Amino acid sequence: MTTTKQLVAEAIGTFFLCFAGIGAIVSTSEPISSGAGLVGIALAHGLALSIAVSIFAGVSGSHFNPAVTIGLLSTGRIAPPLAMLYIGAQLVGATLAAAACNVIFPTDAVNAAQLGIPLPADWVTVPVLLLTEFILTFLLMISIFGTAVDGRAPSMKLGGFAIGLTVAFDILAGGTVTGASMNPARSFGPALIHGNFAFHGYYWLAPIAGAVAAALLYHFVLLDEETK
Repeated sequence: MTTTKQLVAEAIGTFFLCFAGIGAIVSTSEPISSGAGLVGIALAHGLALSIAVSIFAGVSGSHFNPAVTIGLLSTGRIAPPLAMLYIGAQLVGATLAAAACNVIFPTDAVNAAQLGIPLPADWVTVPVLLLTEFILTFLLMISIFGTAVDGRAPSMKLGGFAIGLTVAFDILAGGTVTGASMNPARSFGPALIHGNFAFHGYYWLAPIAGAVAAALLYHFVLLDEETK
């Protein structure tokens, strides 16, 4: 029963993030043209993630991201079988969010925004794509370890607020470069529904590498032995 609750929490939490993010992106396109811009898109992702983390941290640990789950797996904080189930639940949540946005918003706006699929700008090379997504996810994973894993300063924890803000500033910094996915599920859901898997493998490879690098660095270098 506990595993079922964890998986439901992961699916709903990922839905929070992806529905808000995709909806914000599609809303900036014609004929809606909300005018939210990159700041609005960053806030939508950041606020949704902050809320979801705050709601579900006590149920599933609030991963909502295959890269985060694999990063935590690399330091032994989740068992491999449960990690695979978490990733499956995250992909389901992201796909349902993309499907909902595909139905809710006008076809012209959906097509103009490519259903909010994170994609590189025309001038971005593959090495730049990989480096950018690596850095953005590295910073996100450091934030997660510092606020949700490291227990040395519990009175100063900001939890979901800090993690959401990290996503927001990552989007402000890298959104015009790669779409600032940082999350294979966030890329997978709209890619599946919209039928566009261009560059998709890179949006798994780089975030996972960034998350694992950050997790290993924090675990082996920054954590004290008694807090591991």
